[in-house]
Amino acid sequence: MDAHSSPVFGKTFAAFLFDMDGTLLDSTASTERVWGNWARRHGLDADSFLPTMHGKRGIDTIRALNLPCVDPIAEALEIEKGEIADVDGVVAIPGAIAFLSALPRERWAIVTSAPIALAHRRLAAAGIPIPKVMVTAEDVKIGKPSPEGYLLGAARLGVDAGQCLVFEDVEAGVQAGEGAGASVVVVAATHGHGPKTQHPRIMAYDDLHANSDVDGMLSLRRIAAA
Repeated sequence: MDAHSSPVFGKTFAAFLFDMDGTLLDSTASTERVWGNWARRHGLDADSFLPTMHGKRGIDTIRALNLPCVDPIAEALEIEKGEIADVDGVVAIPGAIAFLSALPRERWAIVTSAPIALAHRRLAAAGIPIPKVMVTAEDVKIGKPSPEGYLLGAARLGVDAGQCLVFEDVEAGVQAGEGAGASVVVVAATHGHGPKTQHPRIMAYDDLHANSDVDGMLSLRRIAAA
């Protein structure tokens, strides 16, 4: 679908809800270094495994593997430590910082599968401001693709999730946004074309502008090329 002819452009929203990794910042290299090393230590084919783990909580990824003699809680904590220590190459998606800075702070939130310490570390490395509202791995009982995180993010902003626009980059996150009843736009900056969905796609934020009306409702439009 052509993002700029999509209904999300020109429609008004009560708030924008952003995933973090792959959506606001690119942490792919760091994530795959740490998880790749972990996968190989456990006898997994890293090339096959890595595409399956993006966008999900670490503990959920490990539990789903059902590896013998593996404690998912302990392993997830070790991976988190490794990811916090390795932020080499973590950068903001083009235009993301300026786009977020132009939004009213009470009208946007980050909903990430990352634990809070890792989220803060990566946001700082990418130069992205900490939002007023952020939902992290510790805040939900069930991670993406469950809609729990997006429902909680909307609730913390005091709005209905059905009036929100979710920015996501992978299938699990898209499903979470859909499950929450939100509109969804796919950010394809780090995964090429991104997941196969009918939702509109953007490559970056450079040519996007968010308008805020007198009631605080947001709308998204494209900045015309010079």
